[in-house]
Amino acid sequence: MSTTEETPSPPPSEPPARSDRNHWYWLLLVPVIVPLLPMLYNGSDPVLWGIPRFYWLQLLFVFLSVSVTLVVYRQTRRR
Repeated sequence: MSTTEETPSPPPSEPPARSDRNHWYWLLLVPVIVPLLPMLYNGSDPVLWGIPRFYWLQLLFVFLSVSVTLVVYRQTRRR
C-alpha cells in the first residue's frame, strides 16, 4: 500500500499595496486651475480666424487637458 502525500502549495502572494502618492498627479491641477484664471478671458482680442478669444481659448484648454492627462497616465501606469 503506497501512500502519496501532497505537498501543500504555498499561499498565493498578495499583490503589492497600491500607492497613489505620485508626484505626477499634481500635474492634473494644471487643466483645472488654468481655465479659472479670469485675466485670460478679459477682452475679445486677439481674434483667430474670425473666432473671438474666449471660444478658441476653450478649445485650447481641451487640448491642454488631454495632453496633461496623457502624460500623467503614461508616467503612472503599472508595467
